[in-house]
Formats: sequence, C-alpha cells, structure tokens
Amino acid sequence: MKHIIECVPNFSEGREMDVIRQITEVIEKVAGIKLLNVDPGYATNRTVVTFAGEPDAVVEAAFLAIKKASELIDMRQHTGEHPRFGATDVCPLVPVANITMEEIVVYARALAKRVGEELQIPVYCYEQAAFEPKRQSLANCRSGEYEGLPEKLASSQWKPDFGPAQFNARSGAIAIGARNFLVAYNINLNTTSVRRANSIAFDIREAGRILRAGDPLTGKVITDEKGEPIRIPGSLKKVRAIGWYIKEYGMAQISMNLTDISVTPVHVAFDEVCKKADEQGLRVTGSELIGLVPLSCMLEAGKYFLHKQKRSSGIPDEEIIEMAVHSLGLNELAPFDPKKRIIEYLLKEEPKDQLVDLSLRKLTFETASDSPAPGGGSISAAVGALGAALGSMVANLSAHKRGWDDRWEEFSDWAEKGKSAYNSLLLMVDEDTRAFNRVMDAFGLPKVSADQKEMRKNAIQEATLKAIEVPFQVMKLAVDALDLLGKMAEIGNPNSASDVAVGALCLKTAVSGAYLNVRINALELSDPSQVEGILLQAERMEKETIQRCDQIQKQVLQKINSKS
Repeated sequence: MKHIIECVPNFSEGREMDVIRQITEVIEKVAGIKLLNVDPGYATNRTVVTFAGEPDAVVEAAFLAIKKASELIDMRQHTGEHPRFGATDVCPLVPVANITMEEIVVYARALAKRVGEELQIPVYCYEQAAFEPKRQSLANCRSGEYEGLPEKLASSQWKPDFGPAQFNARSGAIAIGARNFLVAYNINLNTTSVRRANSIAFDIREAGRILRAGDPLTGKVITDEKGEPIRIPGSLKKVRAIGWYIKEYGMAQISMNLTDISVTPVHVAFDEVCKKADEQGLRVTGSELIGLVPLSCMLEAGKYFLHKQKRSSGIPDEEIIEMAVHSLGLNELAPFDPKKRIIEYLLKEEPKDQLVDLSLRKLTFETASDSPAPGGGSISAAVGALGAALGSMVANLSAHKRGWDDRWEEFSDWAEKGKSAYNSLLLMVDEDTRAFNRVMDAFGLPKVSADQKEMRKNAIQEATLKAIEVPFQVMKLAVDALDLLGKMAEIGNPNSASDVAVGALCLKTAVSGAYLNVRINALELSDPSQVEGILLQAERMEKETIQRCDQIQKQVLQKINSKS
C-alpha cells in the first residue's frame, strides 16, 4: 500500500494569476504528484495550494514550488489582509494514508534543511516538526510578520532552525511543519464591523480574550497578582479565530483554523458562531471552506443537521453532503463542488469501465452479450444491492411517517445498516468479474516447461480461491442485510410492505445465486478440501436464507391481507 501525504503551501500572492500558474506548473511536473486544489484570495493576497502523492515526490514538489515562489514573489511589495512573513509563508506536510506522524516529521525537517541550505531562506519548523515547544505555534513563529523579521532574526531566541539568521528582504522567512489535517473555515456575518467580528472570534477561539474593565475590546487590561493579563477562555477547543473585513464580499467574517476536527468539527464551530452572533444582534449568512476537506467532515456535518431535523441519515452520501452544503451556506460566496473540494474524491482513482457505473440498460446489454462476464456472480451482487436498498428505503420512509416522530432515530439506524450493505454489495459487482478474469488470465499462462506448468497450476488455484471468496462474501453481506428486511417486515411502514417483500426476494436471489458460484468454482480446485469449511457454511446460509425469506413473505402477506 502506498504511503500518501498531502502538502498545503500558502504563497503570498493571490492577485497575479500568472505567478500562481508558474508555481503550480513546477508542482505538476513532478512525477506521481496530483495537484488537488488552488485557492487564490484577492483580499488576502494569498493562495492556498494543495497537492498529494508519495513522500519523496511531495517533498521534491514542495521544494521546487518554494524555489519558484522565491524567484517570482517580492515580499517588499506585498500587502494583504492575512498575517504573513514569507513568499512561501507556510508549508505543512500532512499524513493521508499509511504513514505515521513521526515519519512525516522526518520528511518535514529534511525539506526545511534543504530550503535553508540551498535557497538561503530562514526556516522555522512548527507544529509536530518543531524542535522546541514555543515554536509549535505557527502564530509564535510568524509573530511580527514580515516587517518584524530583521529584529526577530537578530534575537538569539529566534534563530532559524535552518538557513541563515539574516534578513532575506525578497523572500522573507518560511514555516515548514508537520501537522494533522487542518480545516480553514470562514463564517460570513451580516455586518461590516471588524470590531464586532473580532468580539465573536474572541468568544469562541480556544485562546479566548484578555479580561478588560468596561469595554471588552478597548477597556483597561485586568491582571493577576503576578501582573499577567487574565484571560477568559473561549468556548471552542482546538480553534484559532480572528475577525476581518473582506472588501470584495462587502462583509466581515470570522476566520478560523480548526486544528483538530475530531474535537471541534465544522458544524459545531458554525452553530457556536450562530449562537454568539445572535447574542450580539447579528446573523450568520453563510460560510466558506478554504482548500480541501476530508469526506468525514462533510458527512458528519450533514448527519448533524439531519438529526437536528429528526430525519434519517441512512441516505446516500451525496444527499448527506448536499444537506451539509445548504445548512452551512457554503454556496453563498461561490459554488461548492464536492467533487473538487473533498480530498478523498480527488485522490480516488476509479477503475475505468466499471459495471456499477453503467446505466441499467447498458448493464443489461453487457450481461446479454456473448462474453462470459459479467455473469451470475456479478448479477447476484447487483440484485442483492437492490434488495438492501429497498430495505433502506422502507426504513427512511418509516423514519418520517406521520405519527412516528419519536421513532425517527430507530429507523435511521436501520437505514444506515442498509446503506452499508448496499454499498458493500455494489463493490462486489465488479470484484466478481475481476475474479473471473483473473482465473481466465491464469489459464492463459504458458505451459511449455515444467516450471511454467507449475506456475500456471499455482496461479489457477490462487485465482480460483479468490473466485470462491468473492461470491461467499456476497452471501454473507446479503444474509446480514436480511436482518434489515426482517425488521422492516415487523415494524416498518405498512404502506411499504410489498417493497419489503421484493427486497427480501432480491436478497434470497443474491444468496442462492452466489452459492451456486461458490459451488461451481470449487470444482476447479485440485484439492477441494481447502474450501470444505466454506462449502458447509455456504450451504447452511442458503437454507437459512430461504427459510427467513419465506417467513418475511408470510409477514408481508398478513399485513397486506389485513388492509384488504
């Protein structure tokens, strides 16, 4: 499995598109790199770039981008709303898949060392890559911004971790770090007042506000017995926030960094700002996500708002995400396209010509063609997915049946189980065809020499075992989904009784069809005892499924007869 990391450099240029293009071009030229997002901001005069790939490629692309930015961006000319101290202001590396934070730190420090030595830019390592606690905070590293760098670099306490302790007037300095996934998130207010926006930001951010006498923003600072300012903690953990005015939007915003969305997710931050704004007579009009977000972030938000409405969340991901987009007002300033803004969707490389992507008509024609695949195994999985989907539909309809309002959560949980089942069964539609093709490929191997014959024999046996495992997995998934249909026959919306019956029949077909595939594929094994346990278990599952489906049919008929 590949080690995948993400890099999110912030460049101090958001107005000259040609400069941004030249920087992203050097990133894209590195083999194995996928440029995920480019998000320029005119008012902030800052562009957030996101790209991902394997570690060595990411580090190389990051270095080349930092080098190109140092050639194109002159900090002596830079102005913007966002804090900054370098042409490439920050460059964090973020773990995405199959890599630890400890490994990320090694890569970040290697990048920092190269930038300092080869480009002669002062480098501060921050977050997890920091060499001392006070440098973990990006705000500390960047304090004084570009204008304060000459004084900062002259201080022994702020000697760069790498690079010269000398002011680089053109490029400034850079913070390179290793961190967990950070979500940059702005919430829009129906005011132009930075003072009011800051007041809300101080109320919600973890650092809170300094306690003052009288006016909370301008009053005299109150200190403790040691003369230190007393702070009032904010209401949200792992949140940094400031208020600012964005001229191009004609509104003030609360600009936040959510540094740990497992502690404070987007939807919690949104609702808390709504609450604080209301207390000050303001309204939240919408929000914007900067850069990319994890899929989990959007799904959690969508489910949160669905649950607030006492609606089932056992619906397709696309609908959950749509609920999140509308509830958070993510379309207010610019269209929010999930396919371009959710990192998993951008990184996902779907195999071409998947059966599940075909229309029903094309899948039918493909199945009817004179090729042996797709065959009964793939169709069994597809029929099973439809059966589980019908179960989810009945649960979702039951969740908002008139008079059943207090049962929405019970039915939502069942709908979620059905959703998990049909998503898993859909994956098996193509997996079964791939398993069959592997068997055919194995039979096509050369068999001239003794070694080739042995390799071919072993390949056939290995591929055949996989061709048995796939339909067996289809059986297990369909059997599990029968729990949902059985429950809906018992407690579901009686108006959908026939849908329950059809769903159960689909799952029965999936189990019996997959069982036949297990049996026929086992005949190709030179040693059938290898799958003796699977065959016995599969036979038992099929018999039990037939009995359970018969029982569901009886329950459904009783409901139908009682209505006649």
